Parts: sequence; C-alpha cells; structure tokens
Amino acid sequence: MATHNLERLIDGDGHVMEDLPAIIARMPAEYQTGSPIRDPFPSSDHLHSSNKHTLVEGAFARVGVEGWLEFMEDLKMEKSVLYTTRGLTFGKIVSKDWAIELARAYNDFMYDTYMKDQNGRFQVMGLIPLQEPAEAVIELRRIVKDYGMIGAMLPSTGADGLQSHLGNDRYWPIYAEAQDLGAAIGIHGGAHDNMLMDDMSPYAPVNALGHPYGQMVNFAGMIFNGIFDKYPGLKVGFMEAGCGWLLTCMERFTSAWASHIQYDPRGRFLQIKKGESMTDYINRHIDEDRIYVGVEGDELTLPFAVKTTGNKPYIFSSDFPHEVNNESCKEEIAELKENPDVTDADKEAILSGNAIRFYGL
Repeated sequence: MATHNLERLIDGDGHVMEDLPAIIARMPAEYQTGSPIRDPFPSSDHLHSSNKHTLVEGAFARVGVEGWLEFMEDLKMEKSVLYTTRGLTFGKIVSKDWAIELARAYNDFMYDTYMKDQNGRFQVMGLIPLQEPAEAVIELRRIVKDYGMIGAMLPSTGADGLQSHLGNDRYWPIYAEAQDLGAAIGIHGGAHDNMLMDDMSPYAPVNALGHPYGQMVNFAGMIFNGIFDKYPGLKVGFMEAGCGWLLTCMERFTSAWASHIQYDPRGRFLQIKKGESMTDYINRHIDEDRIYVGVEGDELTLPFAVKTTGNKPYIFSSDFPHEVNNESCKEEIAELKENPDVTDADKEAILSGNAIRFYGL
C-alpha cells in the first residue's frame, strides 16, 4: 500500500503586506517630486474602507519577512507563494504609464525583500501591466528570467483599467509568453466593486460573493474562448474563491452549451471533441495540468469537488495574513487531514503536490 506524506506543506496563496514607501522609492525619479504619493495603488471597494467590522484576532497583521518566517516555522511550512495585497486593485489603474512603472517598482521591491538572500523559502507571483499587454509581456519576461519569479498575478476584477474579462484576445500575448516561459498565471480577486453590490451592507456577502463572481466570469471567458486549447502549455490558477464556484460552472456550462452551441466559422472558440460534454472538456484540461483552484481546508464542497474532477487542481491556500491567523490556519489544515471523505492521496496533492506542479517548484 502506498504511503502519503501529509506533513509536507506548501502554501499556494499567501500575501505580502507591502511597504508602500519602499515601493514608491523604486518608481522613477519623476514620481519623487511634487505632491507626495501616499498610496500608489487604487482604493478597493466600498466595504474595505469607511466601515467597521470584526475580524479574527491578528488578521491583517502588518507582517514582514520575519513575521512570515515565524508563521511558516509555526506551521512547519516548507515554502509559501506570495501574492500582493494592495495590488489586488491593480486592474483599476487607468494610466498605462502608471501601471507599467508601478508593476516594475513592486516587482523590484519583492525581489529585493522576499527573494534575495531568503534561500527560496518565498516564491513570488509578480505584477504585470495588463493595461498594455505588450508591456505586460516584457515585464513577465523580465521577472521570470532576471528575478526567477514563478509567474504573475492577474486581477479578476477592475474598473476602467481592466477593460474586459481575461479571455479577451487582447490578453492572448500574455498567455503565449507565459506558456513559453513555463510561468504560472494566478487570477486573484480582492476588489469587489461594480458587481451589483456597491450599496450592499454588511460586509460578509460582498466578500463571500465577490471572489467567486470574478473567478466565474474569467473562467467562462477563458474556457469558451478556447484559451487552454490555444495555449496547451499554459497553467492558470483561480485563487481565493474556494471550489464551489467551479462545480457551479461545470453544471451550468454543460447545460448551456448543449442548447446554445456557438456558430464558429473561424475557429475562435473552444475546441470541444465529438461526444464531449462541457464537464468532460473542463476535466480534460484539469487532467492535462492547465487549470488549478486555490482552496482552504474546511470547504464543504471539497470532497464532492475531488470526486467530480479528481484531486489534481486543488491547492492549499493560507491567505495569511488576511482574514486568518496561525491558529485558524492550523485548524483548517487539521480539518483537511481528518476529513474521512478525502483520501490520503487527495490530501497530499492538496497540501503540497499540486502547488509543486502548478508553480513549477
């Protein structure tokens, strides 16, 4: 009988709490004169500010390198993949020049602070200015080749800056470059305005719905525009929305495509095989290592999701230090390990194996 290592833990989605002055200092000299920049990133949504709600003790602690290392030591975590916090609003930037220069400054800061001299404990998903895809390609190539970053984060939502869902052909050059580089693309939510919830209070439903809404729209755009057919070497992770949205998409896409098959004289859309359902199509791309999904350890639908898709897409994501602390993360990991409806092989894949494959660790 095969034995499985349930002690090896790799965090597929942690977050850096940015040192904004340090990022600003890395922007071009022209930004250092005149009116001071207090925050180079756009504001989030109506409930991330001007609102009072209670989080778990220690959530959103302003940890730096030492705080992250202490967290990893406490959880016996081998590596963590770091995503931005303030840059989750990056898609809202309208100025193309600002987006280009801020992405470079952020990536320089992350390399200098979290990669150089850290012995590989931190892996970084950089920012690229998708507001101007040709420049995004250049920056993606720079951070992978010069800095050894494992890929880039794309925001799942934005306003004027992010002009379309991520299946739009304006973004295809980014996917071609990521495929050529072997770099991961991580799609991440965090700015939940312009989603028909701008007047909704309290906070909980905005947080609960905002993440999966954004992922479902972009997943649909990428699936039905055939991104995974056109770029078979591309690996895309849909982070911090759990796995329930994926099951909804599979169910709804299957019935919708059966009754609304698109006329496609130029072969622009998905390349579904004869006799294949949309569920089959999605599962095929999952099995061929193109689609990944960030999950936490206590998700109600996780056992059914694994039965539906197999265990290959799901990646443990701590979200530290956002709405969590050390103890809540430990509880999630324990709940996953103790779940009788998930096999040890599934648990090992979720806790470490899938992150290794997705990020090329």
